[in-house]
Amino acid sequence: MNTTTVASQATQTPQATGQSVIISPRSGIAAYFSRSAFDWGFAALIFALMGYTLWRYDAKMDSYETWILIGTAPGLIALGWAWRPLAYYFIGSGALALLAIAIYGGDLKQAEQAFLLKYFLSSQSAILWMCLLYMLACVCYWIGLFAHKETPQWMGTVFTWAASVMGTIGMLVRWREGHLIGPDIGHIPVSNLYEVFVLFAVMTSIFYLYYEAKHKTRAMGAFVSLVVVAAVAFLLWYTFDRQAHEIQPLVPALQSWWMKLHVPANFVGYGTFSIAAMVGFAYLLKDAAATNNKFTLGFLFVMGVALCIEPLVFRTQGLPTYWALYFGISALFAGSVVIFRKRIAAVLPSFEVMDDVMYKAIAIGFAFFTIATILGALWAAEAWGAYWQWDPKETWALIVWLNYAAWLHLRFIKGLRGTFAAYWAVIGLLITGFAFLGVNMFLSGLHSYGAL
Repeated sequence: MNTTTVASQATQTPQATGQSVIISPRSGIAAYFSRSAFDWGFAALIFALMGYTLWRYDAKMDSYETWILIGTAPGLIALGWAWRPLAYYFIGSGALALLAIAIYGGDLKQAEQAFLLKYFLSSQSAILWMCLLYMLACVCYWIGLFAHKETPQWMGTVFTWAASVMGTIGMLVRWREGHLIGPDIGHIPVSNLYEVFVLFAVMTSIFYLYYEAKHKTRAMGAFVSLVVVAAVAFLLWYTFDRQAHEIQPLVPALQSWWMKLHVPANFVGYGTFSIAAMVGFAYLLKDAAATNNKFTLGFLFVMGVALCIEPLVFRTQGLPTYWALYFGISALFAGSVVIFRKRIAAVLPSFEVMDDVMYKAIAIGFAFFTIATILGALWAAEAWGAYWQWDPKETWALIVWLNYAAWLHLRFIKGLRGTFAAYWAVIGLLITGFAFLGVNMFLSGLHSYGAL
């Protein structure tokens, strides 16, 4: 092949040639850095904030925390460049959190005196707004799905973005509030069940919104929003029944910079595994609508009820009214989804799209869960003198890891696709849910920091 032919082929698109195009590393890097003025402004803003933080708080951070901060800045920039909505999300939530911190002015009493703090931007107010907005998003997604209307689903997307912003504001402001309570109290808000449920809801929603935008369909949002609303239901109960929103000092084992890395990485895994499970549920519903498979219909109803089993878990004396209502409404809703499967399936995306989302969500979750497990082992070695002690949390983390490792292995080696992969993804949520929450409720061990 002569050079003229090579040059000619280099100008053709993949669609024209039917072949993949190899782009040199140099041209790829050049294209990546050919950014808009907004992108460079966003990068400058992130680096400016990093520089100010280092100048203002360097004396209060150890060397590990300094390097975490330095590494976070380019990570945020890369994410914002890769997907523009994330840049808007970072700017919006960060600006409002800084506004709340400025209103506090070092006085925690402002939470009850300043209008914006009391009703919108204090950590508790922002998180309660997050809960309301996620529930509204779920309602809108389902109205759009049943009515076959785009506008309610679009509103679901807007509410999901708004809820994610409020959740992020809540976490950032809570971090500052802890330091206002006392210099030894403040910590990154990922240390107990209350805080990580907020993190879970936000992580799950942001990843879902990316898949929604990528595949240009909002129909999956109805299913993914269900698991977020389940988290919100628990969070509200945990707040008002157990007063879990109160900021508490860290136990000694958690007073480590490792927590800033280990916990967020874990919840990327939990969030994306949950997305895969709920998309798998939608996949099976669409399949059952086409085939009327009795086994699949029974499986969907049983799993729908199983995912509503929280009332039996959280009962104290008898069945509290809150959880009785939750269970009744959820079980009725699960049955309705199965009954109206044909109407719902008509607007669900193709099997190929849902299969792709399941695979990519599990692949991303598995990568981050692997990193989190390694970081957890290193943290354990520092805190307890051993990398692995077969603590219940560690054991169930291994079970979760092996479950998704097997799923990915079969996909790569045997081409795992279709209904079997969807069944497995849905069942995987039960395994993940027990590792996330069940261990804290039923098993005691070194990781029992969020007991109910």
